[in-house]
Amino acid sequence: MIRIAAVGDIHMGPDSQGVLRPAFETLPDCADVLLLAGDLTRHGTPEEARVVAREIKDLGVPVVAVLGNHDHHDERPEEVTAILRDGGAHVLEGQGTVVDCARGRVGVAGTKGFGGGFAGRNAGEFGEPLMKEFVRYTRRCADGLRTALERLGEQDCDARIALTHFSPVPDTLAGEPLEIYPFLGSYLLAEAIDSAGADLAVHGHAHAGTEHGMTSGGVRVRNVAQPVIGRAFHVYHLQVPERVPAGSPAESAR
Repeated sequence: MIRIAAVGDIHMGPDSQGVLRPAFETLPDCADVLLLAGDLTRHGTPEEARVVAREIKDLGVPVVAVLGNHDHHDERPEEVTAILRDGGAHVLEGQGTVVDCARGRVGVAGTKGFGGGFAGRNAGEFGEPLMKEFVRYTRRCADGLRTALERLGEQDCDARIALTHFSPVPDTLAGEPLEIYPFLGSYLLAEAIDSAGADLAVHGHAHAGTEHGMTSGGVRVRNVAQPVIGRAFHVYHLQVPERVPAGSPAESAR
């Protein structure tokens, strides 16, 4: 059983240093990895990023993150990413990483994602260049997520997780105004997840949404925005097949 701790939308600033650290320091006792689903800062400034980096440094479990829209607001996402990486986080955008823990190998594919809406009520690549670029940007994010998941499938992972900020499904947006659904996620992310395969999808962004959802392909989706889960993080359990030690009779009989 692999234990996945996850939270998003912690929106940290200079006045919140140390708020999450006591809870995060309990992670080695209850989780194998911590996933951060974007909007880690309030305005995407380096100063705020350093607050987050200090909060997650030397936790005793791997930390994997994606950025959110707030982390892009100051238009310095590269600096924010570098600071978080200095704090020990694997920060992903169209990439994957594999972390080894006592209970197995966890592959995480990540992208911020973007909006556009969901099947039947979604934006299309038609009309003005700005509208077409809006949808194409989302598609590029989804394509990066798909490719990263596919590559993880070739790396002997016990579990694969899709980590995004924007939502891949409308289920976890329930509670948000319908009018803003197109700005909260895109079906293209779910298509990428179902196409490549994953054991779990985790996102944030929808503060008034719902925790539980599922893609049409049957992948569990969890909205871990902190206002939704109401805690420093939530832990999800993934059942994994038992590995047979090399050289054992069962391994030799294969």
